[in-house]
Amino acid sequence: MTDVAAARPGPPLARGALDRAAHHRTDAAWLEEAWTRARVVVVDDGHLLVRVDDPPELVYFAPDDAPRGERFFLGEDVDGTVYFAVAADVTPLPGTRRVTLRQVGHSLPDLPAGLFITAVALANWHSRHPYSPLSGKLTVPAQGGWVRTTEDGAETLWPRTDPAVIMLVHDGVDGPDGRCLLGCNAQWPQSGGIRRYSTLAGFVEPGESAEMAVAREVLEEVGVVVGEVTYVASQPWPFPGSLMLGFHATAPVGAPVVVDPEEILEGRWFSRTEIAAVLRGEAQDFGLPFPASIAHYLITEWLG
Repeated sequence: MTDVAAARPGPPLARGALDRAAHHRTDAAWLEEAWTRARVVVVDDGHLLVRVDDPPELVYFAPDDAPRGERFFLGEDVDGTVYFAVAADVTPLPGTRRVTLRQVGHSLPDLPAGLFITAVALANWHSRHPYSPLSGKLTVPAQGGWVRTTEDGAETLWPRTDPAVIMLVHDGVDGPDGRCLLGCNAQWPQSGGIRRYSTLAGFVEPGESAEMAVAREVLEEVGVVVGEVTYVASQPWPFPGSLMLGFHATAPVGAPVVVDPEEILEGRWFSRTEIAAVLRGEAQDFGLPFPASIAHYLITEWLG
């Protein structure tokens, strides 16, 4: 199955090559000067502009050409080039298109992929925290967009990331007859009557370890008791602000599936042969996660 599983060091959105240069965030004078020579990406409701080339390339604005909006210092590359993001409405320029991470994340090199996901994550966090949850006071960005403070400086808010687990349940059987358990979310739209299946996932609850969350979510969603739980990799997922902790978990061969209908429309066991055929485009009777997702990575790691 190695012709299907890609050999790569980790999930496509977990390999950033950007130096975040956090020591500059509190230096207002440096940030002002750096802005004048920065490459700027514009975040518009989770979208950035890319060129229509294949593979796509991010569109960078000069500071004077960027629209007005909240600025976020993203970091520097190995050559010292500085990158900022601006949260604002943007109209596609000729030869460009407006895209999401889901559409192009897997096609971008490490540096622009890291810029894209960090810019979206910061923009999403800022949009959800215009007021302090403690006092209700208005907050404004500070430290290059990495905190928000009340206007009197009495309160400081830092970006928060919600831990979530995402897990591929499989039967531990080697070879083409080995099977994995995937679910079709009850909220997902269907395209042409074809259902898309993916790994199971859920948020870590207070007082719970990630491994405990894996076992609980699988039992709640598909009624299967898992045995060994093994950590594989993590990937940021700013929709709106999660860190996906990826696991493989084993379950008895052919364990019966009893779904929670409010969350899972259908849960099914799939063989490696079936999964490989869909990934190669030889079968189209069901869909799989898009390549930018850690769900896709967990499946291809198991497949290989």
